[in-house]
Amino acid sequence: MTNLKVGGVPEHFNYPWYITLKNKEYSKHNINLRWQDYPGGTGQMSKALRDGSVDIAIVLTEGIIKDIANGNPSKIVQTFVKTPLIWGIHVSEKSSFKKIDDLEHATIAISRFGSGSHLMAIVNAYNQGWDVQNLKFKVIGNLQGGIDALTHGEADYFMWEHFTTKPLVDNGTFRRIDDCPSPWPCFVIAVRNEVLENNFDEVKKVLDIINAETKKFKQIDKIDETLSIRYEQKLEDIQKWLKITEWNDGKPFTKNLITRIQNKMIRFNVIQKKKKSGDFIKNMNI
Repeated sequence: MTNLKVGGVPEHFNYPWYITLKNKEYSKHNINLRWQDYPGGTGQMSKALRDGSVDIAIVLTEGIIKDIANGNPSKIVQTFVKTPLIWGIHVSEKSSFKKIDDLEHATIAISRFGSGSHLMAIVNAYNQGWDVQNLKFKVIGNLQGGIDALTHGEADYFMWEHFTTKPLVDNGTFRRIDDCPSPWPCFVIAVRNEVLENNFDEVKKVLDIINAETKKFKQIDKIDETLSIRYEQKLEDIQKWLKITEWNDGKPFTKNLITRIQNKMIRFNVIQKKKKSGDFIKNMNI
């Protein structure tokens, strides 16, 4: 039995993993796959890939590209969710900020440096024409940290996935000022180089299983009701999210796509210089 550890955010995007694990799909192929929640997001998972506490991670595209460029010994093996992530820009319900222009000099709550909430704050600032060198950040760890920081006035705004934070907007914890979609596919699957070298066939089997699941995911009977209950979301919000979300069914991550994303990240001042696109990816379809 091959032991592998996989991690991701505890959000609706990753429910297909829960289904395949519950159905013991991996153990049928002599793979003991164990799931680990990472509420701290991509920054936390990048660190876990580096220290070997996770083998496979479902991470945000921008975060892992930046971290691989900075020496993370991992490769992107495929896109997981190919549509953009819709980032809600949130302030406290009691905040005096009313519109996006009010936030130019405000303090931004981020889970970690290098995380999606950090990098997308830079993208948003670029989109608004602000000087990204002047952005002020407060590290808060995770979503609960963001809630605490905005509630207690330690930070002014916080960017997190629109639908995950929708219940907090509905209950008056947050007020959403705007949305900022990521300018690239949102989630990719990254694997440590050591695991790719030693367990290539097993990783490929894991991908085959999860891709088969995501391919039929939207057709599962009453999946909208299941997700609504599990993630404490309004049914109408889950239905809207399902409508705009598309998973990848196994097509490899191309050098061309890496190049295009790196070009955007340089323009957004998220990375300083391009690296060889082949350094970021491993094609599993060989």
